[in-house]
Amino acid sequence: MAVADKTQYWTSRLNGDNPESPTSDINNEVWTKSGTGGSATTDGYWTITSNQTFSVTPTTNSYTIVAAFYMDNASSIPSDGTTLLKLDNGTHKVEVKSKGNRSKLDLVGASTVTTHDLDLGLAEDEPVCLILRLTLEDGGAAKLYMREIIEDDDGATHYLSVTGASGSSKAIVWGNANGSVKWGSVYATTHGAFNPEELMTSDFAQDTLARMGLSIVERLKDCGRMYLKTQVDDSSIVYGYDISSEMVNRIVAPAIHVLVKGLESPAFDALGGSRVIQEYDVVIFVTTRGTNYVDAYRSCLNITGEVFDELYTKTGLSGNTDSIISYTADLDTKRDDDKTVCVHTLTLRYMRRINMRTR
Repeated sequence: MAVADKTQYWTSRLNGDNPESPTSDINNEVWTKSGTGGSATTDGYWTITSNQTFSVTPTTNSYTIVAAFYMDNASSIPSDGTTLLKLDNGTHKVEVKSKGNRSKLDLVGASTVTTHDLDLGLAEDEPVCLILRLTLEDGGAAKLYMREIIEDDDGATHYLSVTGASGSSKAIVWGNANGSVKWGSVYATTHGAFNPEELMTSDFAQDTLARMGLSIVERLKDCGRMYLKTQVDDSSIVYGYDISSEMVNRIVAPAIHVLVKGLESPAFDALGGSRVIQEYDVVIFVTTRGTNYVDAYRSCLNITGEVFDELYTKTGLSGNTDSIISYTADLDTKRDDDKTVCVHTLTLRYMRRINMRTR
């Protein structure tokens, strides 16, 4: 998938309240209940102590479900093979199942893979509730992300993958047929299979990081201009989560770091704040290395120019809702005799009008 756009959002959302009548019913499809044994508890969780599941019936073929839950009772753990999460698009299905303990789970499709230790019973020091994200694509590819982590510190993938088993009927399902589970939050969307960077659970984070910062990274990777296509490897176009010298040195030059430095809302665009205007400062660092500084400078300026041309002509084109309103460029100069690395900095200010009612 790609970063979710403004028309793609969590179509069903629950934060511990009654799944059949959630607190917010705006753009929020309610869940259909099967079985009994669940209730809202005073700690803000929907607690299922026997046989209860909830489902929605999609009309599309790619789904995502994110759930935060834990198993609160060591003597009432869902039995081995009990389904906790299920996605079925009618052709393929994938399930997350209990292993009868509070440490590991199975991802079950056409094959089965087992997670590492997850602390499902909150037994560790200062524990937090487990967050799982299950996705299913139209063609049957399924992934399970744990704690919303895509890669570990060594750059290795931190999710599990399987191909879905044969499906039966379209459904997004969560719950437990036995045992006791506390469900803190459950978000689902029928708009696609999104990883943790493509559709976030926070709308603020989605508008800021995903739809602004990460979408620019995607745009530059897809660019067909000469230098961006032939001289800059996709792996060297990254979001600037970490721009320390140690991290920057790990990326092969020429490299591009995109960073949303800040945002502000100078004024609400409608009474009650239903629509707001937000202004974003997007900073782009272009780094090159040459046999001498002249080569590095010229190459860096060519790449910086293509970055500007691409973003100026392909983003911020909707005058009423999404515009580039200003830019600055800080061009590097040589101040050290041994310097052969050039870093040009481009700052773009975007203005967007955002509908706060779809959140």
